[in-house]
Amino acid sequence: MEFSSKLLERAVNEMSQLPGIGKRTALRLVLHMLRQPKEQTIGLAEALKTMRNDIKFCKSCNNISDVALCEICSNPGRNEAMICVVEDVRDVMAIENTSSYKGLYHVLGGKISPMDGIGPHDLNIESLVNKVKEGKAKELIFALSSTMEGDTTNFYIYKQIQDYDVFTSTIARGISVGDELEYADEITLGRSIVNRIPFESSLKL
Repeated sequence: MEFSSKLLERAVNEMSQLPGIGKRTALRLVLHMLRQPKEQTIGLAEALKTMRNDIKFCKSCNNISDVALCEICSNPGRNEAMICVVEDVRDVMAIENTSSYKGLYHVLGGKISPMDGIGPHDLNIESLVNKVKEGKAKELIFALSSTMEGDTTNFYIYKQIQDYDVFTSTIARGISVGDELEYADEITLGRSIVNRIPFESSLKL
């Protein structure tokens, strides 16, 4: 693809690094921004810069936040004894959209995947286990995607906490095996949370 401007070429190259955005789509987006009022494009750039520089991760659950403790963890109306274990922040958003869950979350930041070089120590597992050891959590809800990596991660955490006084459950398999949680519709995901089952039972399925 030939460019008449190095500035345009750089902008297209940067835009094309986004997921699902090829060079042609990136060019279309960049040209669209050039046709918009300059203030609009500058506003977008400033918003992205501010987000990247100032975004924080909740010191308790690892969710994305503007402050040290996210709005969910600081909400006195949430059930602090119930923790929903998820892969990333998109899953928190998906479950929150169901309005079916009133506990807290713990964002692992991924799932165990030896093929990708991701082991237990690359995830936020130790801090979750510490919450159980300290007696802060009375129930863990495993809400990872129903894939081999998700099930492996669930089982690893379960083995770390099985000697402690904590109930473990997993979301009901209304979520199809192999599906990513973020793509489930809100009704199905909500029912899966409400109808969760003991984790030990899921090992026998």
